[in-house]
Amino acid sequence: MSELLGHIENGLTVASQDSPAPRIDAEEIKAYLLSHPHFFVENPEVLECLFIPHQQKGSVSLVELQSEQLRNKVRQLSQKLNQLITIAKQNEQIYRIYADLNLRLLRCRDLSESQTILEEVMQDELKLASVSLKVFKGAMAFPEIQRKLFIEKRFKAGPFFFGRLSQHERQLLFADGVAESVALVLLGDDGELGMLAVGSKDPGHFIPEMDTLLLTQLQQFLNVMLANILTY
Repeated sequence: MSELLGHIENGLTVASQDSPAPRIDAEEIKAYLLSHPHFFVENPEVLECLFIPHQQKGSVSLVELQSEQLRNKVRQLSQKLNQLITIAKQNEQIYRIYADLNLRLLRCRDLSESQTILEEVMQDELKLASVSLKVFKGAMAFPEIQRKLFIEKRFKAGPFFFGRLSQHERQLLFADGVAESVALVLLGDDGELGMLAVGSKDPGHFIPEMDTLLLTQLQQFLNVMLANILTY
C-alpha cells in the first residue's frame, strides 16, 4: 500500500506541474487491501480518517459501521438462539404430554374410556379441535365400506396420513367436529384394529412433511390397548 500511496503522491506532484495525473484503478486498491488484510491494523491513522455513507446516519466511520454490523449479527444470533430454546421447551412439554397419555391408555378397559382420555389430552392439553377413535372389530366397528374408502384413499403410502379431507370424509370421522387439517393413524400390525383421527382448526397444522415419532409411539400403545379390549 505504501507503494500505492507513493504512486498517488507522485501523481499529485505531476498534476501540480500541469501534467495529467495517472488514474488509479479502484480494483488495484481493492486487490491490495484484500491481499493485505492487516493494513488498517498497521495503519490505524488511515482507518480513523475513513468515512462511509450511511442511509440512516449520514457519514459514519468504518469502525462504527463494522461495530454496528457486528451488533446486528449478535442480535440475530441471540434471536435465533431464543427461538431454538422456545421450540425445545415446547417439544419437551409435548413429549411429556404424550408420555402421560400413553400410560393412561394402557390402563383403559373399554373404548368409551379410551375415547374420553384421548379427548381430554388432545383437546384440553394439546389444543386440537377434534379426536375420533374408530375400531374395525366388534359391535362398534366402523362400517366396512367406509373403512375401505379410507384405507384405499389415504393410506397408500403407509399407516399415517397428514393433510386435508373432503367434507364427506370429515363428516364420517368427526360428525360436526372441526377438522380443517387432520392426522390419521392406522392401528394394528396390518391395519386391522382401527384408526385414530385427530383434527385441527388450522388448515396448515397437519402437513405431509410432519415427523411421526410421537405418533408412532402413540400408535404402538393404542395397538396394545385395542388388542386387549377387542379380545374381551
